[in-house]
Amino acid sequence: MTEETKSVEETEAKNSNESTAAAVELSSFYGIKAGMTRIFDEEGNHVPVTVIKLEPNFITQIKTKENDGYEAYQVGYQAKREKLVNKPTKGRLAKANIKAGLTKFSEIRVEGVSDDALGKEVSLNMFPATTMIDVTGKSKGKGFQGVIKRYNFAGGPKTHGSKFHRTTGSIGNRATPGRVWKNKKMPGHMGCEIKTTQNLQVVEVNADKGYMLIRGSVPGSKNSWVKISKAVKK
Repeated sequence: MTEETKSVEETEAKNSNESTAAAVELSSFYGIKAGMTRIFDEEGNHVPVTVIKLEPNFITQIKTKENDGYEAYQVGYQAKREKLVNKPTKGRLAKANIKAGLTKFSEIRVEGVSDDALGKEVSLNMFPATTMIDVTGKSKGKGFQGVIKRYNFAGGPKTHGSKFHRTTGSIGNRATPGRVWKNKKMPGHMGCEIKTTQNLQVVEVNADKGYMLIRGSVPGSKNSWVKISKAVKK
């Protein structure tokens, strides 16, 4: 029994080492913002967290200085049915020996790329609990908005016969320059911008159940993709 138990432990250790070796550690990966909830820590304190659904990220292409002028890994994610993947993408995935039908691709700059990483999955070993991270996503769209909501203008008086309430106000000068300057704060489309929230903390990572908990809120709406990176200011 002792020898059998020992052999089983050695086999499990070997399999774990092989799975670790088959993954590539990068400073960023992509996940899905599932929504927000709350948890309680060991001291009973209420902690608001964002739930990130962990999806497989694969190295689909390698950029080298000789061929592309810089070094980076192209990361593929968001798997779909085979009929929803176009032929050029299928060829790229077949070249990397990836069976999943990935449809989204992004590049992550890396110094010292390796050809052996092609087709491997991105590891989450660099993001244990208490890790400080930056989260990038596309903010919620708010449509066409005025200057009070869009830029926090004060507005005008509400009473005493005033007819200036929520409008923009004066936007130009006199005969010189005789035009409206560029980038003037005016009504327009609000939201749907790439935003980054810095210095957030990872609360929990559960790779078996496929989720990560991040303290606080992150940009983006539910079911949107976000980029999670190691914090650059910590």
